[in-house]
Amino acid sequence: MEEWIGWLKRVRGNSSETCNNRLASLRAFLKYLGSRETSMRYLSVETGNIPRMKSTRKKVHGLTKEAMQTLFAIPDTATAYGRRNLTLLAFLYGTAARISEVLSVRVNQLRLSSNKPHVTIIGKGNKIRTLYLQPRIVMYLKRYIKEFHHDNYESEHFLFFSRNKGLDTSMTQEAVNKMLKKYAYKAHAQCKDVPYDLHCHNIRHAKASHWLEDGMNIVQISLLLGHANLNTTMIYLDITTEQESKALATLENEKDAKIDKKWKGKYESIASSWGLKD
Repeated sequence: MEEWIGWLKRVRGNSSETCNNRLASLRAFLKYLGSRETSMRYLSVETGNIPRMKSTRKKVHGLTKEAMQTLFAIPDTATAYGRRNLTLLAFLYGTAARISEVLSVRVNQLRLSSNKPHVTIIGKGNKIRTLYLQPRIVMYLKRYIKEFHHDNYESEHFLFFSRNKGLDTSMTQEAVNKMLKKYAYKAHAQCKDVPYDLHCHNIRHAKASHWLEDGMNIVQISLLLGHANLNTTMIYLDITTEQESKALATLENEKDAKIDKKWKGKYESIASSWGLKD
């Protein structure tokens, strides 16, 4: 295995990240094999000693508020799937949840009629967290559920399901990223801040950055993102030492901090409800 990983790097020219992914896949398989066949368990133990290749962590770039505003205007709401895609975009941005978390949500995990509308998210390590939903997202979700789930809020079907395989199969991340790239090309023509290689994590990163710009407490951001460690959030947002001091300073005067409630009042679009318009 060590020789093969080295061959991938030297001969095939694969990146360190790719080599590490291949190693992780083999480890997972051998761990499973060891659980089924005791005599093979030593292989899993030995491969655990193979070092991962050093790799440079790639920086995830978020999107500006102008870019998000442009992106929200792209889906064709005259079509059913254009309306679905807009709802998906709104849900991704409004919750800043991981794409895997969003696609695993089932209709009965939503509580849209409660005093504080929310969704129950099952994150990494099966950790459960509650994310509250702004009125504008609630409105889009209600319309979407009425159209695609026939107003059945007790349904155990996936909220965002496969167009080809039906309600019992969730959309795939590949399908979502394909949709985002199609929209990115159109949006880039109007706003250069929208990258051609747009993917779901850009939107999660963008929302976290916008929360920080709006003065939200860094601990609250960390909890909303589902990070177990505050340092992860600091690295995730690529916060400088000066920004870190300012972010942590929000903890000291938390009771005095007043953030404008952008969901109050009437808005022309989903973008304006999140302060994406001046």
